[in-house]
Amino acid sequence: MNQSNKSVRVSVLVSGGGSNLQSIIDHVENGSLPQVRIVQVISSNENAFALERAKKSGIKGIAIGKEQWPEENKRNQVLLSTLKEEDTDLIVLAGYMSILSPELIQSYPNQIINIHPSLIPKFCGKGFFGKRVHRAVIESGEKESGATVHFVDEGVDTGKIILQESVPVLEGDTADTLAERVLSVEHQILPKAIKMFCDGTIV
Repeated sequence: MNQSNKSVRVSVLVSGGGSNLQSIIDHVENGSLPQVRIVQVISSNENAFALERAKKSGIKGIAIGKEQWPEENKRNQVLLSTLKEEDTDLIVLAGYMSILSPELIQSYPNQIINIHPSLIPKFCGKGFFGKRVHRAVIESGEKESGATVHFVDEGVDTGKIILQESVPVLEGDTADTLAERVLSVEHQILPKAIKMFCDGTIV
């Protein structure tokens, strides 16, 4: 989809600290993503610091999680309607820890991207998230890890890869030290992937 001549309305889905969200906000504010308008930040966790980041930048923040909507089908319906209400062009999963419903994914074909803290197809899929990924990488004796931005389909981490960047796994690394190195790469490639979407240059 070539969005080069129009504003791209982005909804960012989060669950935690929101450092990837902050990276997107920073790139919008410094002019690196001139077409992007972040229309809302939606969190599955009402206490996520990402919502504070959104508030500080004047972006609408909404909690749509189990606390607000205990029933899964209703929660999924609310999430989908909230995305549609803002005429969302692109959904960015930036540390979002909930599974999207098939209906939502089908409603936004090739319009949902996710950042994952490994070099897919390694260390991805069900059960691989957060520090679990980095521990598994270290325990396996891998010499490199990294981050991947990919489209979201109905599988888990199975969508088309948009960008990847690797980092070395160093002797003595812990899950925390490796996570920090991978996160710095995430902050670089997620905005790049968003720009590729806006420019219509994803092949």
